[in-house]
Amino acid sequence: MENGFLKVEDMRDENDVNKVLHALNEVWGVRDVEVSLANKLATFSYDEKAASPIDFLQAVKDTGFDMKEE
Repeated sequence: MENGFLKVEDMRDENDVNKVLHALNEVWGVRDVEVSLANKLATFSYDEKAASPIDFLQAVKDTGFDMKEE
């Protein structure tokens, strides 16, 4: 298992947190997702054989958010 981090700049409220949480949980191989509104940061662990950083970036981007890989 690897750890991943995404900086989600434009989260504004708990609804946005839930959108990001759901998007990351839908990526194959992702486990243990946490999203912090205060830090605008999503952290997660994943199986590197099942997913890659581009998968996470695309999943969050598809929900309409800007993000940066940390």
